Amino acid sequence: MRKLIIFFVLLFVIPDVFADNGIPVLSVETNESGNQEYSITLQVLGLMTLLTFLPAIIMMMTSFIRVTVVFAILRQALGMQQTPSNQILIGLSLFLTFFIMSPIIERVNDEAVQPYISDTISVTEALNKAQIPFSEFMLEQIRESDLVLFMDLSGTEKIEEGELPPFKVLVPSFIISELKTAFQIGFLLFIPFLIIDLVIASILMAMGMMMLSPLIISLPFKIMLFVLVDGWALVVGTLANSFT
Repeated sequence: MRKLIIFFVLLFVIPDVFADNGIPVLSVETNESGNQEYSITLQVLGLMTLLTFLPAIIMMMTSFIRVTVVFAILRQALGMQQTPSNQILIGLSLFLTFFIMSPIIERVNDEAVQPYISDTISVTEALNKAQIPFSEFMLEQIRESDLVLFMDLSGTEKIEEGELPPFKVLVPSFIISELKTAFQIGFLLFIPFLIIDLVIASILMAMGMMMLSPLIISLPFKIMLFVLVDGWALVVGTLANSFT
């Protein structure tokens, strides 16, 4: 029902409002070079449509995947199911993602956003220029085997040296590579906590306290170990350095 209402507003109400004010809703002009320029109203509508893809861009085309998966595995390794809460982990992941992606964001702003605001380039050129830094970032993190896999699945021909693969190949290859890297980091995080669990379980078994859960005894030791080695700084530093 909500989609029908939005569609009705876009189709009937908005055109009438702009028509009454003398502003064309859809206007396409061809300049001297042969390129087509769209009206401001259509550009704003396209921008609002692109904003709906912003969450997917943040989650699937940045360092957000690796950071969130590592934090989730770390919480599981510590044996605390709800601490820190999901909201805290997502917030920390977002700010860490913005910190890691800050050079890419600054480059997009300098090469695409500011020239578009100053009317020196068109929307299409701005989108193409904004795509290049993200493509180069993802390409640096992608494993060659994952890239070859999706190139074969999509039927993409071999690319020349220095040429960027298409987005339809880059994005899924980047996601698979990030998941693989995050699981590798998570495996290394699990080892010390697993050793503590094994030691505590062996001690309880030797003392004949088989009815007592080892997790209750090992949890304070795991928290103490994590705090003593400054675990959050080590994990966050390792994640940030893994992208350089």
